[in-house]
Amino acid sequence: MAIDARVSKKAAAMTLIAAAAVSLTSIPAAAHDATSRQPAAAGAGVQAAAAPGTRRLPGGLSALSWMVADADTGSVLAAKNPHRKLPPASTLKTLFAVTVLPKFSAGTVRRVSSGDLAGIGAGSSVVGVKEGRRYSVADLWRGVFLRSGNDAVHVLAAMNGGWGNTAQEMQETARRLGARDTTVKSPDGYDAPGQVSSAYDLTVFARAGLANDDFARYCATPRAAFPGAGGTTMIENTNRILVGSHGMSRYPGIIGVKNGYTSKAGNTLIAAARRNGRTLLVTVLNPQSNENNAVYKEAGSLLDWGFDSAGTAQPVGTLHAVRTAYDGGVPLGPEAAELTAADTGGGSPRRSALVLGAGAAGLVAMGLGALFGRRRQARGRAGQGSGPA
Repeated sequence: MAIDARVSKKAAAMTLIAAAAVSLTSIPAAAHDATSRQPAAAGAGVQAAAAPGTRRLPGGLSALSWMVADADTGSVLAAKNPHRKLPPASTLKTLFAVTVLPKFSAGTVRRVSSGDLAGIGAGSSVVGVKEGRRYSVADLWRGVFLRSGNDAVHVLAAMNGGWGNTAQEMQETARRLGARDTTVKSPDGYDAPGQVSSAYDLTVFARAGLANDDFARYCATPRAAFPGAGGTTMIENTNRILVGSHGMSRYPGIIGVKNGYTSKAGNTLIAAARRNGRTLLVTVLNPQSNENNAVYKEAGSLLDWGFDSAGTAQPVGTLHAVRTAYDGGVPLGPEAAELTAADTGGGSPRRSALVLGAGAAGLVAMGLGALFGRRRQARGRAGQGSGPA
């Protein structure tokens, strides 16, 4: 009964996740065609409104694609090629977490089998999961978020019905969140033929994830204990502007989310920060400058621009892009954790409510929650690429 109650609570959280990522307020009929189904500007090039008093965008931005969005309102403040389809590397783990995280309680324990670890790509980033050892689900998620461990992803995917099933569920989740640029082939983000996402979609996934308390806590954790030989070992997050490492300072107000790298994707990053009651999301894909820490520096400069432009920057688009037949109802107020500067160690930081979405989001939220509910019931009845992702 306790496990069922925990799962039900997480299913409820998923309804908030769906609501956080989309708005079901009326979308004009013209927005339903193929060219404008995602209002965050499908055109190529840099897009930013030249409003009076708004700072110029920072110079030196070399990324193939990037986006700055307000997590509270869903407004896109500036973007470059937001729908360009590119390899996402481990930033795709945000979609993996949005899809799988609500299904298993943190205290569930898995004894790892050889099958769980089969198929891990050569050169993958790993946290050190070992066959025959027992790991809690919380351990595995810390391995995913902190060390970008593809071994931990493989174990969680095995618990979720297998690699192919998990990829399919991630694809379905992306569609339900209005993320049309993403094709999932490898749930860990490892390079695979045909696997792509976009700055727009990855921003949607991160925004949705932050509506889940567990996701918000894991992605904001700089360091944590992880089971190792002869006891536990400390692991450190590979996100350099979260930890403050490798020549980068911790970004003021940073609350996550996920970095990545593969030889095909280059460096990728989704960063979220909160200052003065305002939360911004920045996604940066594949800087071309060859400068050390370029992905972090460019993300930091875009976050600075977003915070400095508060009250003056005019939206150029929106993350509220799901086509709907909604015809009224009671608005939902999705909330996510607001993480403070006290998020050190591996513990739970202090929290306060952060409204992520607006409008009446009941239908899509309930639909996504029902989808996960059906999968859990079905399980109850039934009892590739290169470089690290």
